[in-house]
Amino acid sequence: MTTGHPIEVLLVEDDPGDELITREAFEDNKIRNNLHVVRDGLEALDFLYQRGVHAGAPRPDLILLDLNLPKYDGRQVLEQIKGDPELRAIPVVVLTTSSAEEDILRSYKLYANAYVTKPVDLDRFMTVIRQIDEFFVTVVRLPGRVSAAGGDEPTA
Repeated sequence: MTTGHPIEVLLVEDDPGDELITREAFEDNKIRNNLHVVRDGLEALDFLYQRGVHAGAPRPDLILLDLNLPKYDGRQVLEQIKGDPELRAIPVVVLTTSSAEEDILRSYKLYANAYVTKPVDLDRFMTVIRQIDEFFVTVVRLPGRVSAAGGDEPTA
């Protein structure tokens, strides 16, 4: 589905079932992107700041962030990402079970790039993951994505 080079995707998800479904969606949809998974808010920050076991971790091109996490919740992680000039350009898609209006509003006030409520239906969940991938990889220009020649892709 994707064109160009694979991107680095960070999934911040504490539910092993949702992690498995996301991995299966990447495989079933032939998504070539590199999926990295962390299971709580503190580990997400360690990955982003390349601390501890995540020293040398790649900078994600896209973050899929659950709101309900142990240690630091997704709102705190989102606030940290969007408050840091080094991280704020990374698109963050809140991918959560909550459909509460206050969670949606707060996420956008914290500069989430998108808010997606996880579907309970397996096929629909896999479709949503594919659509997120298609949008952020084939439609959206991500920061730092230039051609091998070092410039923007030519527009004939």
